[in-house]
Amino acid sequence: MSPINAPLDTVCVIGLGYIGLPTAAVLAQAGKTVIGVDIKQDNVDTINAGQVPFVEEGLEAVLAGVVAQGKLSAQLETPLADAYIVSVPTPFTGDHEADLSYIEAAARGIAPQLKGGELVVLESTAPPGATEHMAGVILEARPEFTNEPNLANSLYFSHAPERVLPGRIMIEMVENDRIIGGLTREAAEMNKELYASFCRGELLLTDARTAEMAKLTENAFRDVNIAFANELSMIADRQGIDVWELIELANHHPRVNILQPGPGVGGHCIAVDPWFIVSAERETSKLIATARNVNDSKPGVVIDKVLERAEKFKAPAVAALGIAFKANIDDLRESPSRNIANSLAAQLDEGTVLVVEPNIDELPRDLAEHDNVELAELEDALERADIVLVLVDHDPFHEVDPETLQEKIVIDTKGLWR
Repeated sequence: MSPINAPLDTVCVIGLGYIGLPTAAVLAQAGKTVIGVDIKQDNVDTINAGQVPFVEEGLEAVLAGVVAQGKLSAQLETPLADAYIVSVPTPFTGDHEADLSYIEAAARGIAPQLKGGELVVLESTAPPGATEHMAGVILEARPEFTNEPNLANSLYFSHAPERVLPGRIMIEMVENDRIIGGLTREAAEMNKELYASFCRGELLLTDARTAEMAKLTENAFRDVNIAFANELSMIADRQGIDVWELIELANHHPRVNILQPGPGVGGHCIAVDPWFIVSAERETSKLIATARNVNDSKPGVVIDKVLERAEKFKAPAVAALGIAFKANIDDLRESPSRNIANSLAAQLDEGTVLVVEPNIDELPRDLAEHDNVELAELEDALERADIVLVLVDHDPFHEVDPETLQEKIVIDTKGLWR
């Protein structure tokens, strides 16, 4: 039982995106009554119809079931609940400082609904101190409440960062270990009780700042290692060395495991989270900042290589294979591939960019604004292209016979057809 001996039967999840909606679905599947809140009426209507607004393996079946059972519904306004889970975006500003405005808006929506004893969980990835900031916004709006535990007017604040892989969210949300950091030990225990209803992984308790930093550390570690592979690919290219063979050979060493290079780093985590560490500790995060800059520079290297090859043609057609940030999903957030396609469209005045993205039905607005960009089927794009640019290793691209592309210029940033 929670510190106030009250079950957490009704849960409100604020933000029904790539993390919030699966979280709401697994909680509902575990027997909780879940009310999701989103700012977009289209998302609310879609979810209430038992449909998903994005591609995620296994989510649609679970969502349809819990909506049909009346265990999950969506709305625009924040309701009364026993527990609140905040899963909203945390982008960064132009100087890479964290933008906490979405968290603040969620907190202001929660505050009027509180009666005492509620759990408020920040699941959004955020810099150290963000959970304290969220609590401060709520307590400023409702000064009659306190963060001190086990009182009639106590509120319980905790941070439980997600650590799932898009495309495997429904599996990993249940199976992965979770870090839970409370502003008080009682809040962490309360959060643990709630997440134990669906999570079979180990629930590791700590304080909120350590939990916040742990999530950033995980993604910064990945970013640094990817930066090594990306920098290595640029060095190998200048030296006339096949980087894929180089990495394969080096990885035969029993203590070497170099990751695979690519066109950059994207997504809502690895491309963003390390900057939160850098902005918090600029003087002592030099390696993390350098890795971020290496990975942010890689799309420019790819673009220059394409433009150099394109000079051979009067009106080059470039088939850009994939604009999602990783394989077999429709998530375009912080996607270097999307940015590469956008930049090529802007710089190829007489050329055409044929975007092949099997997981979307229409181009995003920024690409659709270019007159020389088309969303094309794979076979058509390969036939029409002068330059074939592999940006994402979606499954259908693996099936292409590279022998059929001998008359094309192929730039393969994923080592797909080596």
